[in-house]
Amino acid sequence: MAGEVKRKGAVNFQVGNYVIIDGVACTVSGIQTSKPGKHGHSKVRLEAVGMIDNKKRQIVVPGHDELDVPVIEKRNAQVLNISGDVANVMDSETYETFDLAIPEDLKDNIAENATVVYWTILNEKIMKQIKSG
Repeated sequence: MAGEVKRKGAVNFQVGNYVIIDGVACTVSGIQTSKPGKHGHSKVRLEAVGMIDNKKRQIVVPGHDELDVPVIEKRNAQVLNISGDVANVMDSETYETFDLAIPEDLKDNIAENATVVYWTILNEKIMKQIKSG
């Protein structure tokens, strides 16, 4: 279900994993772990980049804490028409129609009737790739 969240321990994260920081889905770009002190727990410093807005974020949490992880739904859609930087698409399974912003790297290759892959992350839809075929 889109918008769902799972929990994962902070020490179990790796570069490339997904995490929610300040309510935004992000991709982990760096991890630093400190050793536990005499009376404290180890700390984990996660650096991440927003999946939708590409902004850098960081968070420092105790190593035993659990963090939210977004559930990402990957689906196919057919492009119905293109108007500027926005494509009107129809989901291949539900036949729902909606608008998707076209990412800069896909603008030259997108065309009407093409099949695209889009992700639903925390109730936001983003176009990820054009399927060949």
